[in-house]
Amino acid sequence: MQNLELKISYTELENENELNEQEKALMQKAHQSCSLAYAPYSHFFVGAAILLENGITVCGNNQENAAFPSGLCAERVAIFSAGASYPNVKIKTIAITCKSKFFLVNQPLSPCGACRQAMSEYEMRYKSNIRIILQGETGKIRIMNSISDLLPFMFVAAELKK
Repeated sequence: MQNLELKISYTELENENELNEQEKALMQKAHQSCSLAYAPYSHFFVGAAILLENGITVCGNNQENAAFPSGLCAERVAIFSAGASYPNVKIKTIAITCKSKFFLVNQPLSPCGACRQAMSEYEMRYKSNIRIILQGETGKIRIMNSISDLLPFMFVAAELKK
């Protein structure tokens, strides 16, 4: 038996004022999208904004449904929308934020496993890392330069071809 250690790399900023102008604008769009989420059951609102290589921004937010789990997370709404509307354009960056009706979210929360796997599919599809910027309603920001920092043992399509 061998015990191994896994390390991830990320950057932490105090607030969005430390982002460059393009990333700051992307995070602001994620916050705006968060406010438009349909979350009448959880009252937990998530917004995502994706910057494509061609400069276009695609936004998404969580969409809940009384027939749980028929809803969809903000990250996948945005990613699938980008993939459907701009199928040959790489995703450069995704900014994700969240807020709750019941408490202040003052720290970055990371995407669920299904969203992480969806992001990994697009990294593999375009053979290009996706920069991930996370922030709660307020407070610190975490930045990862690839989904592999959030999902180091991702399911890889190439493994299906063996």
